[in-house]
Amino acid sequence: EVQLVESGGGLVQPGGSLRLSCAASGFTFSSYPMYWVRQAPGQGLEWVSSISVDGTRTWYKDFARGRFTISRDNAKRTLYLELNSLKTEDTAMYYCAQDVAGRTKGQGTQVTVSS
Repeated sequence: EVQLVESGGGLVQPGGSLRLSCAASGFTFSSYPMYWVRQAPGQGLEWVSSISVDGTRTWYKDFARGRFTISRDNAKRTLYLELNSLKTEDTAMYYCAQDVAGRTKGQGTQVTVSS
């Protein structure tokens, strides 16, 4: 059974930083590209970033490029998302996912950006 467990969210002031983690189990993590998606209050699921199986290639949606960094540690079966220069509009539930549409994702970790 695929399990994805996110952590690291919290309340942060605008301009602050957080590092999200996602522990994966139940599948061969190193064989899958991985994704971060998010869902803001009242909005649909939105793709944030992707990473290749070996971590050498990354992709970002425009709002994330230059502020967020995706990475992975295949030995630890863990996916990361570093969030910097956070804005109030980044407030959302963040999920790691096995597919870009977020059909297989974890329970999420809440990121709230507020002063």
